[in-house]
Amino acid sequence: MFLAAALLAATALSPLHTVEAAAETVLRLDEVAVGELDPGKASDYADSILMFNVYDTLVLPIQGGPGYAPHLAESWEMDGTDFVFKLRSDVAFQSGNPLTAEDVVFSFERMKALGQGLSFLFEKVEGAEAIDEHTVRFKLTEAYSPFIASLVRLPIVDKKLVMENLGDGEGEMKDWGQAFLSANSAGTGAYKVSSHNPQEETVMQKNADYFLGVPDAAPDTVRLRYGLEAATVRTLIAQGEHDISSQWLPPEVMKALAANGAQLFTETGGGGFYIKMNTAKAPLDDANCRLALAKAYDYATGLAMVAITDGVAQGSPSTGAIPAGMFGANPADQTLQRDVEAAKQHLAECKYDPSEFTLEISWIGEVPIEERFALLMQANFAEIGIKSEIRKIPWALFTEQVTNPETTPHISQIFANAVTGDPDTLLYPMYHSSVRGTWQSPEYLDDEQVDAALDKGRKAAAPEEREAAYSQLNDRLMEIAPTIYAYDRQSVFAASDRVKVPALQDPAKAFGLDGMGFSFRLMEMTGQ
Repeated sequence: MFLAAALLAATALSPLHTVEAAAETVLRLDEVAVGELDPGKASDYADSILMFNVYDTLVLPIQGGPGYAPHLAESWEMDGTDFVFKLRSDVAFQSGNPLTAEDVVFSFERMKALGQGLSFLFEKVEGAEAIDEHTVRFKLTEAYSPFIASLVRLPIVDKKLVMENLGDGEGEMKDWGQAFLSANSAGTGAYKVSSHNPQEETVMQKNADYFLGVPDAAPDTVRLRYGLEAATVRTLIAQGEHDISSQWLPPEVMKALAANGAQLFTETGGGGFYIKMNTAKAPLDDANCRLALAKAYDYATGLAMVAITDGVAQGSPSTGAIPAGMFGANPADQTLQRDVEAAKQHLAECKYDPSEFTLEISWIGEVPIEERFALLMQANFAEIGIKSEIRKIPWALFTEQVTNPETTPHISQIFANAVTGDPDTLLYPMYHSSVRGTWQSPEYLDDEQVDAALDKGRKAAAPEEREAAYSQLNDRLMEIAPTIYAYDRQSVFAASDRVKVPALQDPAKAFGLDGMGFSFRLMEMTGQ
């Protein structure tokens, strides 16, 4: 408030100071490339930041608590497998076109037609129809508890604008506007895209006509840069030329920035750091061999590697296969611990002789911290007599290799989260046998009990039924150990003192969804 008072005083002094009072505020932040602007293709963290600011959805996660609240929708009703939404009548797209039920239907049909990004979230939706100008019905093929949660990943697109900008392609819809939407925004969001280079930078401007209004304290302009080196980010923040880092800075860089006065923001979105074991390739097709690795892994040292200060780390102790706070999670005091003797016992019961194999431990080249975990695993596994070799793999090559169990490494490392905040979107893509062979599921797990628990978690309506289903899932995953659950994830961001982000600083204002804390309209710029 000091800044606001100072600006008011300056305004009263002279025309020159009036110009100063109206000076534009610019928020500068970075993320890993690529920044995907097309709502039908967006899936990564950088994409989420773009989606949550440029577009809106029918519902939003409740800030500071569980559940979902109306957003573009005023209300909704459920009748069996039908969901009927009543839309607000006061919303306009950035083009000026009014929001209608046809836009919602178009957005859904476009995502399904493209079949990319997060379209898998809507595989249980048979179709959508506009009942009238402001009412839309979704018809599901069967009961699907996570449906409402899934809608936070259905950005609503301006149908009229897209239809005016169809590119080359076959059929009536040609390219579904892919060329246009890869470079331009067509949403109702609080920020408009003024320029976009998916490898370098996206520049956004405040939308003065946003239906909920955008506070004066929110940044006027946002510059989201991609692929900055850690050393560059550290220098820019220290010099006051950058505001919020990505979550991917090495812990020692975060620590140095904090020591120099940088703020540390945190976000917990329901996910973790997962060490994946290829269950389709010897020797990890034997559960006892996998259990040996899971018991040999040094969880405490791994967590210490991502500590930033005494009170802030990029992870918290894992209690099992399901992150703390989700349906089915073990109590917070049941943290996983290393047990070398138990590891040796499991290895003795494995049908393979450890002297006859060498494990391939991979790490993603774009995430340097993973090399340290690879070295930790190599040392841990050597203690129980297992040899290994470490291999650096670029992300693009990794996603290609895991489509075949034979080319999938024995050990992979990934960070994953529940993209809707619901456990289904974290666990189903990792463990259901129908979706094996993606970057989320390099385990190639095929287990009837796991499938049954995941299916039950999707269909059960009552919270207590879902709790029971995921508890069964947790128990089974810990029994067969397809994964080493290294730690529950907590994203940490270093920031300058020019910005306040309540959703990343105050648990009472946090969203249980990765990336939504970066809703720029909820931020405050405290200096020029």
